[in-house]
Amino acid sequence: MSEPPPTSSRSLFQSWRSRPLIPVLILVVLGALGGFLHMASEIRELETRPFDESLLMAMREPGDTADPIGPPWVEEMARDLTALGGFTVLTLVTLTSFGVALLARRQRLAWFGVASVVAGSLLTGILKNGYDRPRPDLVEHSVRVVNPSFPSGHSTMSAVVYLTLGILLDRTQRQTRAQVFAVSVAVTLTVLVGCSRVYLGVHWPTDVVAGWLLGGAWAVLFWLVAMKVDPRPPPP
Repeated sequence: MSEPPPTSSRSLFQSWRSRPLIPVLILVVLGALGGFLHMASEIRELETRPFDESLLMAMREPGDTADPIGPPWVEEMARDLTALGGFTVLTLVTLTSFGVALLARRQRLAWFGVASVVAGSLLTGILKNGYDRPRPDLVEHSVRVVNPSFPSGHSTMSAVVYLTLGILLDRTQRQTRAQVFAVSVAVTLTVLVGCSRVYLGVHWPTDVVAGWLLGGAWAVLFWLVAMKVDPRPPPP
């Protein structure tokens, strides 16, 4: 009987396919979507307003709603982080991940990744216009915003793009450490971008949490479908 390939040369996808985690991932998607819908309902009924206001004001200097807490360099750092969730940066990241997948000769996975990001962006725009939640009016906005508040587009699309990139890298890397590192960086960037939106006063906290739930569900769904679209392990 032949020995199974070592873990270090298998994708996290390939390793997990042999375990009963696919039903768990499906439950994660359903749970995240359920959480998003519940939060949307609470927001429509203004049930989240006290939480949103208290957390938003906690990030402002006492007596000055135009000044985020901390020294000026922290605010500048928050602007840099929030740019990582903007259209230009996310487009470049998407194209980069597309190129990485093509260079690894994973054409189907590359095109599927782009389709997932584009579809996620369209869905986010539809939801924003549908819920039409106003931006925070308690504090000054530290960056320019032009569209409705719920869900946070930066948070949603950061989860979609960076987690999708992490999955694509997982599918093209042999070393488990590299796979875990790629996914960990993707999660960290997603969290930092979302937090920066609240810190800069352009989103209610629940906008960001809802964006994480929606974008995370979308990325995990991509993960599940990617197992079928391109089940091959990373190349040797």
